[in-house]
Amino acid sequence: MTAGSNTPGKAEIREAIVTLATERGAGKTICPSEVARHVAGADEKNWRPLMPSIRTLATELVAQGKVDIKKGGKVVDPQKFEGIYRIAIKK
Repeated sequence: MTAGSNTPGKAEIREAIVTLATERGAGKTICPSEVARHVAGADEKNWRPLMPSIRTLATELVAQGKVDIKKGGKVVDPQKFEGIYRIAIKK
């Protein structure tokens, strides 16, 4: 959480993405909402606003070679995908 706030910071969200995807294992995916609930708790009013940031940070992690973004089980271009997606640890 950022200082003086209950909002998770970028570093905490990045770490959660990588940790949860790693724990899930190679070849498996996590939902971005799992990341949001992990860092902000189960109350939707707290985790729902994090979804755009999680998408942006997941895209950054793709560029760093740490994760893949998938749709329908296939890796997609992180700059061009739309809609629902999943996150997988990079093999």
